[in-house]
Amino acid sequence: MLGRMPLNSRGGRQRSASVSGPGRPGRATSLLRRLARLAAGVVSGFLILSLGLVLLYRIVPPPVTSLMLLRLADGYGLHKSWRPLDQISSALIRAVIASEDQRFCLHHGFDWGAIETAWEQYRSGEGELLGASTISMQTAKNVFLWPARDWLRKAFEAYFTALIELAWSKRRVIEVYLNVVEWGPGIYGADAAAEHYFHKPAAGLGPTEAARLAAVLPDPLDRSASRPDEDVLERSAFVLRQMPRLPVLQPLPCGE
Repeated sequence: MLGRMPLNSRGGRQRSASVSGPGRPGRATSLLRRLARLAAGVVSGFLILSLGLVLLYRIVPPPVTSLMLLRLADGYGLHKSWRPLDQISSALIRAVIASEDQRFCLHHGFDWGAIETAWEQYRSGEGELLGASTISMQTAKNVFLWPARDWLRKAFEAYFTALIELAWSKRRVIEVYLNVVEWGPGIYGADAAAEHYFHKPAAGLGPTEAARLAAVLPDPLDRSASRPDEDVLERSAFVLRQMPRLPVLQPLPCGE
């Protein structure tokens, strides 16, 4: 019996090794599966939430945007009011399209010609990747995302642009854009901007006032529609020249 004990002892050690050895790859596989399930859950949750918000905002006005909250934290205040598109001057609709996206009624969210031009300019080393943003892209950024120029945000911007182009009409896109875009420090929405700069509702804006409002959109913190500098005057003159040439249909903007 004593002679067989070392054999049993060695056998026990061998059996123990044979059980514990293969367990490590098994635990790693289990961990990878859990991580895969977690990733799938996160992606599924994001898809469900994003689709739900896009469908909700097809009917309901977005209550607030990340930019509004950031500006509020910076001390700019928050002044906004929502108006349906038929209570916004047709001159302003034309002016904004003329200034920001003249092919708005012709593309499906992306102006590929402008994107190619901006990309070639970026690759040539002439500056950052700027421009080429359609009104649909700007709406997606303003409503659903954060204000930044990083590639991650641009990827999400493309995703949400495709969603709103599929789920919303062009009329809804321009309506949401005009009501959430920043027109001045703490000023959001066409009606709030019209009251702030011209002391009248958005429905009462004339072509010159509309062109000046459109001219401040590229730099709303430093430009003023009521006290226009040379840049605003030059830009608004360009907008006024372009407004009659737009490819729009009645009812504005695209006959929908």
